[in-house]
Amino acid sequence: MTAPSVTFTDERLANGLRLIVAEDHLAPVVAVNVWYGVGSKHEVPGKTGFAHLFEHVMFQGSRHVAKTEHMGLVQAAGGTLNGTTWLDRTNYFETMPSHQLELALWLEADRMATLLDALNQENLDNQRDVVKNEKRSSYDNRPYGQWFHKLQEHLFPPEHPYHHPTIGSMEDLDAASLEDVAAFFQTYYAPNNAVLAIAGDADPAQARAWVERYFGEIAPNPKIPPLGDMSLPPTLGGEVREVVEDRVPLPRHYFGFRAPCFGDPRLDALEIAAQILAGGKGSRLNRRLVREERIAQDVAFFVLGFVGGASIAAGQATVRPGVDPGLVERAFEEELERLGREPVTDDELARARALIETYELEALQRVEERADRLAMYATLLNDPEMVNRQLSRYLSVGKAEIQAVAADVLRPDNRVVLTYMPAAASQARGADEETAA
Repeated sequence: MTAPSVTFTDERLANGLRLIVAEDHLAPVVAVNVWYGVGSKHEVPGKTGFAHLFEHVMFQGSRHVAKTEHMGLVQAAGGTLNGTTWLDRTNYFETMPSHQLELALWLEADRMATLLDALNQENLDNQRDVVKNEKRSSYDNRPYGQWFHKLQEHLFPPEHPYHHPTIGSMEDLDAASLEDVAAFFQTYYAPNNAVLAIAGDADPAQARAWVERYFGEIAPNPKIPPLGDMSLPPTLGGEVREVVEDRVPLPRHYFGFRAPCFGDPRLDALEIAAQILAGGKGSRLNRRLVREERIAQDVAFFVLGFVGGASIAAGQATVRPGVDPGLVERAFEEELERLGREPVTDDELARARALIETYELEALQRVEERADRLAMYATLLNDPEMVNRQLSRYLSVGKAEIQAVAADVLRPDNRVVLTYMPAAASQARGADEETAA
């Protein structure tokens, strides 16, 4: 199998902005993706949620762009846009008809350079309320909504930057002043802390000229504070368990493990292992818990790669009505532990590789995905060429690597188990226990 190759240029402007351009004239579409090296791990105690807050504030206007006009201009030009925030980074992106590339670049440059010209107390208060409503609707008041935040708290110690959730706390959001928010922007939203990736129907020389014109005069920040030591022991050193009584329809188990960092070949092996465990109906967990024993409604297992100390491998199983939750937990854990004891079969390995290959090839056909991956590998690994190596890395993973990483990671002394129980069921069970006593 010959994987497709993404050809690109890679350079830095004098102010430190990293520019990557991947030319492809197959369709008259171009993707622009700006990755900033700032995420929730850069926040300090008492000032959490700032990185995610800026994902919203960045659409509230800049010196030459009115409030919400960024979105209106892109959509009027036939494009789409969005932004995302995570532990390690924040990014903003547009996919445009290729003749509108200059517009997208001008918009991104204007808010990088002059966002603070439009930031005022009214905008801050408005977007702070939006974020607080998002927190309530997506996490606080949603069934099982806090599961990932709880895994973070258990897998990373309080002093570690991954311990707190990206969305932050209500108290910190309420306390955020205009001066606090402005200082955060001035610190991290600098060209020398950003990667600009352009992929699709663009002429590299013309794109380079526009980028120099619009971004070239933006001043860098030479005093971006370095992160402290984020290293962690590879395992937790013991099992952590928590039962959560909540307004949920069915019991559900969540499992979390510390895993190797993003870019580590062992994480590639763990992603192949995740496909063997839960990738489709033929996977081990689906076959046993859902189809054969019929004790679970659904199962999942996946990997979230981070660069600071450890990644997360996580899984879940929703208990079928009337089934003992302990039965589901034991079956799930048995399959995880079996993966570290026994080699996978040839058929399982071939199937997992095929699933990964299909996903990777489909993704790389899209210009927006190519721009995103080039910026991701440049930001997190300083290695955009990884876009051309990652598929072959996955496909080179063998049985021994899968068994080894499963034995090292999916072990009881590296495990967090969260069990969500319907509140009424938990209370009834407690009453029965008191009666029996």
